[in-house]
Amino acid sequence: MSSQRRGIHLDQSELLCKKGCGFYGNTGWQGLCSKCWREENQREKQKQIQEDWALAERLQREEEEAYASRNQRAQSQPSITPFSKFEERKTKEKASKVNTVTKFFTPSTKTPPKKDASPFDAQSSPSASSSASRHSSVDTDHATREFIDFLKPLKSGREIFKQCRAFTESMAYKRDMGADELSECVQDFYQNLSERLQTQFKGSTEHVESVMDEVEKYMMTRLYKEVFCPETTDDEKKDLAIQKRIRALHWVTIEMLCVPVDEEIPQVSDSVVKAITDVIEMDSKRVPKDKLGCITRCSKHIFNAIKVSKKEAASADDFLPTLIYIVLKANPPRLQSNIQYITRFCNPSRLMTGEDGYYFTNLCCAVAFIEKLDGQSLNLSSEEFELYMSGQASPNWPQAAGASSCSPGSAALGQVHKRLDLLTGLGERQERVMEKARQLENDLIDWTDEVEQKVQSALETFPPETQNPTATTATGTSAASSAIDSDNVENELLPPPLQPQVFAG
Repeated sequence: MSSQRRGIHLDQSELLCKKGCGFYGNTGWQGLCSKCWREENQREKQKQIQEDWALAERLQREEEEAYASRNQRAQSQPSITPFSKFEERKTKEKASKVNTVTKFFTPSTKTPPKKDASPFDAQSSPSASSSASRHSSVDTDHATREFIDFLKPLKSGREIFKQCRAFTESMAYKRDMGADELSECVQDFYQNLSERLQTQFKGSTEHVESVMDEVEKYMMTRLYKEVFCPETTDDEKKDLAIQKRIRALHWVTIEMLCVPVDEEIPQVSDSVVKAITDVIEMDSKRVPKDKLGCITRCSKHIFNAIKVSKKEAASADDFLPTLIYIVLKANPPRLQSNIQYITRFCNPSRLMTGEDGYYFTNLCCAVAFIEKLDGQSLNLSSEEFELYMSGQASPNWPQAAGASSCSPGSAALGQVHKRLDLLTGLGERQERVMEKARQLENDLIDWTDEVEQKVQSALETFPPETQNPTATTATGTSAASSAIDSDNVENELLPPPLQPQVFAG
């Protein structure tokens, strides 16, 4: 390991959009913000359309030339050119794309609500034939009621609800579309509705943002099952890959990342646990805003842990390594799917600015760093990094002599060395226990001998007195001594007992 350590440094300019617009970029958009990415994507699509038209025209000309050479007799007859039909079809498709979103903003006259119904009664109950009604749940019903309650005070609340409901129902028929196309539909709806609200509320940004937050909550709660980790993407494959990668990096220590956090401090340890809990909880949320809220809370716990450890305000260079450490310890479920879901369907203004956008951009950078992590990033040699990744060695236990210098060996051999070290420690502990047991046994034997010696010495000092087995009475007969008078040797010298005498009066 190199003697001079270098921390993970990220210039704040690297978090911003590569186009220089000042908004936060995103790795999922090739370092661009959502606005520049959409513009770039539109240019690419327009370029592709022009190339397709040019190819179609060239093929049409070749077909017409071949047709003319084969049918010289029919040159004077008017021919129906397939290209005219192709051009007409492309024109209709373009017109349909333009009106795909704007048609939701015009009130429909085909299905007017009942006269005796309230403004939201006609829209509050889902259609029996819609896909959303078949997948309705407590969360979607609760989100619908909250959205209706929020819109009731608004003058245009009924129209907003009708547009959102119509859009979510139309998305049920677009399951076969790719994730990028679904994202584009949702983002187009966000943009058109936001522009209309800006005109209605006369530039009140806070009011528009509050309405857009509720719109996102209502729509994404209903569309969650259809748009989160769709089958048309490889999000699940990426989830498994990053999860396996993080498991393989379980040996990375806090010192290798140069994380300025002291987990021995109880307050710091508590903040670390809360940060891990928040980033794991992100997967349980349905709304992109709620998922961003988990990331923001996690980041604030990280800043608090750094501040307590360093006893000063945390810097951006301290934050990113600590965030990487938290992600490695947490190994959040479906990490890539959650990042892609936020990227595709979150209100774009929230990702471009504000603390939510800043913390989310840092999380994307942390995941990208983990995917490309190597020995140099951790101040390790390539040999050490490979040994740790293969499980043959660990920074937490010493390597066997010559194990890393001779040959890499096998993972099983490394595990054997680890188990031998553990058994050696257990053997030493057993020897110490047996030695104490033998010492206790010797102490008991010595104590027993000492007690016996003391008893014998007492018996020798005070010998017991023997009893006279028989005693001869004055009449010459033998009788046993009384228990009471056995020790009284002078009882024979006592005077005879007094005899009662009678006195005559």
